[in-house]
Amino acid sequence: MHILLPPSEKKAADGDGPPVDLASLSFPGLNPLRERLLGALSDVSRRAGAPSILKLPAGQAEEALARNRALRESATLPVARLYTGVLYDNLDLSDLDAASAAEQVVVFSGLWGALRLTDRVPAYRLAMAVSLPAAGRLGALWRPAMREALRLDDGGLIVDMRSGPYASVWKAPRPAVAVRVFRERVVGGETQRTVVSHMAKATRGRIAHDLLKAGAAPRTPDELLKAVADLGHTAELDGTNLDVILND
Repeated sequence: MHILLPPSEKKAADGDGPPVDLASLSFPGLNPLRERLLGALSDVSRRAGAPSILKLPAGQAEEALARNRALRESATLPVARLYTGVLYDNLDLSDLDAASAAEQVVVFSGLWGALRLTDRVPAYRLAMAVSLPAAGRLGALWRPAMREALRLDDGGLIVDMRSGPYASVWKAPRPAVAVRVFRERVVGGETQRTVVSHMAKATRGRIAHDLLKAGAAPRTPDELLKAVADLGHTAELDGTNLDVILND
């Protein structure tokens, strides 16, 4: 089983390792584009209009741009510690077997493309929806690179928990199941379902944690559904989607 995750805007900054070494990162076929984007991001982060180009909130722009300008010199930390926020809080990697999680989890990134939990990179800020003046729209840049460099075709089931912009850059080969989250409530005697956003991150993190903690190894969507149900979650299959249901 492979679990695909999006990154998080929130990142730890307590790096304690040497500057990033692209040759040490997983999926080395992505390195030419990584090198190009490192330069483009550093350059744009020195421009007056950088906050607008990078879609940075006003209160976070100064710190984010400082990190981006120092990417090649900054101390690094493993991806397992880098990303924080709702999904990663609920993933709770500290409670999991590190070696097993490193083999199964792949995190997608606007700057690095795709990473394993053991890869060491500095804190940065670059969302996949951004278009860099010297490079172009990130999604369009990453798609061909991902097709060539990313191989997860060992026959294991791919559990896709990425958000839209990150899911768009690499189509997971079959067998693959995308995890969606809905809230279910009864209104006027009728059962209604609505898509949730904030709680979707928490729910995906908890399900990923539970699957990894249990050592689950589903090879088909039906086996994944059974594993998730056995772990106490309410879910159903809808084609290639696993719909997780939250009840009020």
